Amino acid sequence: MKFIVSSTALHKQLQLLNGVLATSNTLPILDNFLFEIESKKLTVTASDLETTITATMAVEAKEKGSVAIPARILMDTLKAFPEQPLTFSIDGKHHGVEISSDQGKYKMTGFNGADFPKSPVMEDPTSLTLPAGTLAMAINKTYFATGNDDLRPVMSGIFFELTEEDVRFVATDAHKLVRYKRTDLQAPKAASFIVPKKPLNILRGTLGGSDSDVTVEFNENNVSFRFDNVVMVCRLIDGKYPNYEAVIPKTNPNKLTIDRQTFLSSIRRVSIFSNKTTHQVRLHINGSQLTVSAEDLDFANEANEKLTCAYDGDEITIGFNSRFLMDMLNNLETENVMLEMSAPNRAGILLPGETGEAGEDVLMLVMPVMLNN
Repeated sequence: MKFIVSSTALHKQLQLLNGVLATSNTLPILDNFLFEIESKKLTVTASDLETTITATMAVEAKEKGSVAIPARILMDTLKAFPEQPLTFSIDGKHHGVEISSDQGKYKMTGFNGADFPKSPVMEDPTSLTLPAGTLAMAINKTYFATGNDDLRPVMSGIFFELTEEDVRFVATDAHKLVRYKRTDLQAPKAASFIVPKKPLNILRGTLGGSDSDVTVEFNENNVSFRFDNVVMVCRLIDGKYPNYEAVIPKTNPNKLTIDRQTFLSSIRRVSIFSNKTTHQVRLHINGSQLTVSAEDLDFANEANEKLTCAYDGDEITIGFNSRFLMDMLNNLETENVMLEMSAPNRAGILLPGETGEAGEDVLMLVMPVMLNN
């Protein structure tokens, strides 16, 4: 089997697939890329058994066949080449791989392509089409709020909730929650599923620069994302997602509006002086003045700043984990933000101060930290 391919085009495709490779695989064959040639088309596959990505590209080839090529050595080799055509010659019997370039020849040991696990076949899927930019935005806005607790796997992914009115993306780790809603997207029927964050991290890095649409197909066990020349299939997280609507307080009479960048910079400075375990910052709001303060009693460190804000509500003092607040403020893009509160022991709601793009609705929730008087 022989084929000719552009070095940079192949390297670009493999960079996307490389994200799925696990550092330690149960099956040694998964340390390889599967190369399959058929009718002048090269299909490259990478898998960790949970997620499988396939990319297709045109090549010069006369025969068909398959081989598994070690991923690391191939990536390192391609990275070292300037743009040029490379000729891959594969020994069908012993699976040896020889790459010929303008500079010379490079040989490595390949493996039988037939030993590579087959991609999952989607049976009886439901389909939905989303613009690539919208899906990338939804993942970016929610990804940081996903959990890392192995005991609660349902929280370690993003919850896709599809209805005939809108599409929602939700992430929570029980301390913070983000609900990203698109009212300009509808699903053919109501459905919901939880996608693990590893494949979503690969997706958000790829979709950002794509103008195409993404076809999402899902059934009870798997979901696939198809765009451009790429197909990603991943296993869904099994389990029931927590009732996130129940934790969002409906009445929040205390409403603070403030410049996002000013608020973020203040928390960043003051939090340096906070307790290194709780990262607690205290917000005291009275009239049009917001006092941001933090202290670390163990080292007698403390800081406070006074900011001007627009506030409608009663005088309140509330504590939050500064890291969570900074994460949220970094993920909002509006000039101003609104913080809605009801009581010092109830969750605070962070909202964009201005309307974003049409059809977009973002809500962020952060649980308070108990204040020690």
